Amino acid sequence: MTYDWILDVLDDLKDFATHNGLTALAQQLDQTSLVATAEIKRVIEASAAVTATGSTSAAAEVIGVSAYENT
Repeated sequence: MTYDWILDVLDDLKDFATHNGLTALAQQLDQTSLVATAEIKRVIEASAAVTATGSTSAAAEVIGVSAYENT
């Protein structure tokens, strides 16, 4: 997956926060990881839609941009 690196960075930041007593930050990074995972899944599904249909406008709808912005 192209986006694995961002999840790794978030995990590293969470580990640092946890080991340095930054509990609120560690908790927020847990939530951020969940959001990132959902966003990444959505983008990957949109990319699969383009591959399957050849339609960039279908993918644009999934990821929330207009077909004009996506071209």
